[in-house]
Amino acid sequence: MLNVLLCGVGGQGTVLLSRLIGASAIETGLSVRGTETIGMAQRGGGVVSHVRMGQEINSPLIRKGEAGLIIAFEPGEAVRALPFLRPNGFMVVSDRGIAPVTSSLTGEGYSPESMIAYLRRRVKNLLVLDGEALIERCGSAKVMNVALLGAVLQSEILPFGEESVKQVMLARLPEKFHALNQKALEVGREMAKEITGKGSAK
Repeated sequence: MLNVLLCGVGGQGTVLLSRLIGASAIETGLSVRGTETIGMAQRGGGVVSHVRMGQEINSPLIRKGEAGLIIAFEPGEAVRALPFLRPNGFMVVSDRGIAPVTSSLTGEGYSPESMIAYLRRRVKNLLVLDGEALIERCGSAKVMNVALLGAVLQSEILPFGEESVKQVMLARLPEKFHALNQKALEVGREMAKEITGKGSAK
């Protein structure tokens, strides 16, 4: 059983990525259950997706302390999701901050750097990706979700590989986006290699 929690803000493609992960797991013969919780704002509100894959799954919700993998699109949301990570669980996070709606309304400061520093102190298996560099190398912010998946694939924690993901993307995404998404997958893998300095991000 592998529990994967994805967290970000509205408009980052969190739900789409959870669907791609779930479909890829199904292609390998696993049972999958999942659900999403979406904040009040369509754009800027918090989004959390639960994906559970294995053989016998009774509930789509991941309990606190039981996520083997967290994919975080944004540092503040990563900190918010931290209680769900199991001991020695793996987290991949983009360091590109997006100020939460509450911060925008109240004028309070928001520091992505402090969030990343907090995560570095608390998470043993942490992979931090330069979000701006990721977007620049992909050529679009719209595929950062797929690039993060590429980095996760490099960790070899998922029960499927890159070819399964590519097949699912070809089947589920419009043809005009195929090349861009495949490029994003490779960019994520390459950045994970560069950060870890080895063939696997583990």
